[in-house]
Amino acid sequence: MSHTVITTTTTTRTSSDGGLNMGYTRTIPGLMKIGQILALLVAFVCVRCVRGWPNWAAIQYFEVVALWFLIAFLIFFLMHLFRLQQKMPCINWPLTEFFHYSVGTVLIFIASIAAAVTSGGVSALVVASVFGFIATFLMAVSLWTSYSVTCGSHQTGAAV
Repeated sequence: MSHTVITTTTTTRTSSDGGLNMGYTRTIPGLMKIGQILALLVAFVCVRCVRGWPNWAAIQYFEVVALWFLIAFLIFFLMHLFRLQQKMPCINWPLTEFFHYSVGTVLIFIASIAAAVTSGGVSALVVASVFGFIATFLMAVSLWTSYSVTCGSHQTGAAV
């Protein structure tokens, strides 16, 4: 009786150098962060280009919130791009991103509603609020995916 043994070998390359992780820009989370950054950047630039704001407090709130989360998500993107989260293991980065997504989704949504209501027919403010809603949607999707990573059930290798 003859037996045949088939052996397969899997090779995994990991780069431990401090170079760029350009593969992250082609992943779904990387593309989501790029989309969030671009949507918030367009919203912020639209608000900054308006002359004679109809409601100073609401538009200023939108501007501050959009700029804050633009910078925060840019920092997270750069951290993934340069693999900096591996160099700082003392911080739970998935939980930190989950927190920023949850707070950012709510605050950008509120700011977008305020900007849409008080736009006064100014086209740049309408466009800013639309891009704020787009950023809200992208953040909600990222919140959902980071929730499944951070808080979801974890499978163990034990068989029952």
